[in-house]
Amino acid sequence: MSNNTLREITTANWKTCLDLQVWPDQENYVASNGYSLAQAAYEPEAKWTPLGIYCDETMVGFLMYGQPDYPDLGGRLWEICRLLVDKNHQQKGYGRTAMVEAIRRISSHADCESIYICYNPENSVAEALYASLGFEHTGKIHDEEIVMCLPVKK
Repeated sequence: MSNNTLREITTANWKTCLDLQVWPDQENYVASNGYSLAQAAYEPEAKWTPLGIYCDETMVGFLMYGQPDYPDLGGRLWEICRLLVDKNHQQKGYGRTAMVEAIRRISSHADCESIYICYNPENSVAEALYASLGFEHTGKIHDEEIVMCLPVKK
């Protein structure tokens, strides 16, 4: 049985993170990991947390969450802003497992009442995954992406 975990991106694994890739037809669905790591470094107010998705000792994906301030969505909120599973590791449940763990971590914060996530309107796989985890459509669009929200039960 494999052990799936989320681990901090560090000086020891950041290059591996940059090597993760999606299929060419998925490239418009998610920002590159390089962009995400730069965003985490240069937007400290959002408190981005970049994490590697691991299966045992192999990084198979990337996830990032934080607390950006989006006035068009109501201000500072918790958001999972990136989910990328490497093309060689897709359809093995790693994205779902990572999302469940990220939801658990974010929900543990006292100020968390809901978690937001956005997706490209053409990405029906992401929409189905998020809906299966309890995210609901908000009817809002942010940066040309569809916004979903997961109410957090305390």
